[in-house]
Amino acid sequence: MSANKSIPLALIQQGEWFMRICNACRYCEGYCPVFPALERRLTFEEGDLNYLANLCHNCGSCLDACQYAPPHEFVLNFPKMLAEIRGETYKKYAWPGFLAGLFRRNGLAVSLITAASLALFLLATALLTGPSVMFSAHDVREGAFYAVLSHNTMAFTFDAVSLFVLAAFGVGFVRFWRDTGESFGVLLQPMALGRAALDVLRLKHLDGGGEGCIYPDEGPSLVRRRYHHLTFYGFLLCFASTTVAAFYDYVLGWPAPYSFWSVPVVLGTVGGLGLLIGPAGLLWLKCKRNPDLSDENQQGMDIGFLVLLFLTSLTGLLLLALRETPAMGVLLAVHLGAVLGLFLTLPYGKFVHALYRAAALVRYAIEESRPMPKFGSD
Repeated sequence: MSANKSIPLALIQQGEWFMRICNACRYCEGYCPVFPALERRLTFEEGDLNYLANLCHNCGSCLDACQYAPPHEFVLNFPKMLAEIRGETYKKYAWPGFLAGLFRRNGLAVSLITAASLALFLLATALLTGPSVMFSAHDVREGAFYAVLSHNTMAFTFDAVSLFVLAAFGVGFVRFWRDTGESFGVLLQPMALGRAALDVLRLKHLDGGGEGCIYPDEGPSLVRRRYHHLTFYGFLLCFASTTVAAFYDYVLGWPAPYSFWSVPVVLGTVGGLGLLIGPAGLLWLKCKRNPDLSDENQQGMDIGFLVLLFLTSLTGLLLLALRETPAMGVLLAVHLGAVLGLFLTLPYGKFVHALYRAAALVRYAIEESRPMPKFGSD
């Protein structure tokens, strides 16, 4: 389970130099957890930089306030440096290692994998059921979806992919946590886990220290946080919808589709709307944001993930609206293809930032529970 090669030395050296400057200045210490965390250190190894980079939420407040930012001779662009290190950590902790290359041209990879997934489900549906079933109208009754594509086909495909995704996330988390220098035993501290969970659920550190991120203009705004909330909770509601539907099917014996006012459909509809508005808003912000805040090499990865979330939600809502029409068979295949593309690319795209950022917030909560280290003599 050994990790991939280290982050490029030049980037590590730049990161350490920037950290030392910020540690001496400390003007931005109230903006986010990165600055209190770096103040606990005098030296910055690669593991420290990886941790601090994933603790950053890229709000941009520090760049806006920094006296050493360009055109100063130090040319200190703290958020961009952290974004570049974050991108390298995604490749470093990826499993299996040979798939880390998907991060390098992620926009293209997401497009090709999604196209292949769509083609796979469209072809499978056409071959297994035939045009007469695929293009026929179906009444909304229990098991109608399985008339188009069998339950076993759907279950086997997504169960296998889900197990692989969970394994990839698990190995990535272990690699990241091991590099932070903390033991795995401290993960069981309930206070730290509770505090980190609360920070995650509130998306607390997308507020730029309270006033908001430097998006979409140079002034602070909470609009980025709101679009993130819609995306985050939309995703969780869709996951909850799938979980409830699985309970209905496997435990209660009620196969899909369900009525419009059933729990899975209500959860999925509300979540789906969030996954339309949130990603669309974040894409709009990416078109307007200051390019100095980001790593341009990750632009394709960011856009690819948001477009895929939007596509998955759009096809799901269309399937719900048109499930009693002849379009149902094609829409079911397209939706399943989009979902498969999303699942296959989760461990090798933008979604991994949620995993490592959550782990970094747990580490930060653990650190904050300890006394501030003393350096030198008073």
